[in-house]
Amino acid sequence: MAEYIAPRGTRDVLPEETPKWQYLEAKFREACNLYGYGEIRTPTFEYTELFTRNLGETTDVVSKEMYTFETKGSRSLTLRPEGTAPTIRAYVQNNLGASVPVAKLYYIARAFRYERPQAGRYREHTQLGIEAIGSMDPALDAEVAWLQGYGSLALMSDLSEIDRPSFERELMFRADEVRRAVELRRPPESSAEDSRNVH
Repeated sequence: MAEYIAPRGTRDVLPEETPKWQYLEAKFREACNLYGYGEIRTPTFEYTELFTRNLGETTDVVSKEMYTFETKGSRSLTLRPEGTAPTIRAYVQNNLGASVPVAKLYYIARAFRYERPQAGRYREHTQLGIEAIGSMDPALDAEVAWLQGYGSLALMSDLSEIDRPSFERELMFRADEVRRAVELRRPPESSAEDSRNVH
């Protein structure tokens, strides 16, 4: 009998772990909604040129890490390696800037990168992201910095280590930082979590 296993660099999220993911995703959505960000969902794959044009053809992501294939019509498609380019594409294609002066968007999306699997990093992973388009207001930068930092905090590599009361306290502390920054119209002081990518 053939042995069926998950492909290298992927993993199953089993029923006992799923509630932890649901909790963290719900908290991220709650934080985004609090600051007026709307959820956007883009296709799992896009035309390859979207990523080569936005990320640069010589970057490691484009040259080594993308899952790219051709359709029967010989069009090159790529599984989404990150969320920013598809979100900007959707913003432009759907003319979202015409309805609101500032488009505030967030996503929780599956992303795919062909890289060497290691602890806490997979070839298929979840990316939490925020995009605020149409303003140079430093208060908006403060919101984005905090929410990006929150996303990094939320997606700890070992979900079994999450201490919910401590997580809630950290979330409230960060929310207070953003409220003060918005009032003063300047970004809060950066922290280690603020500078990390959201994956």
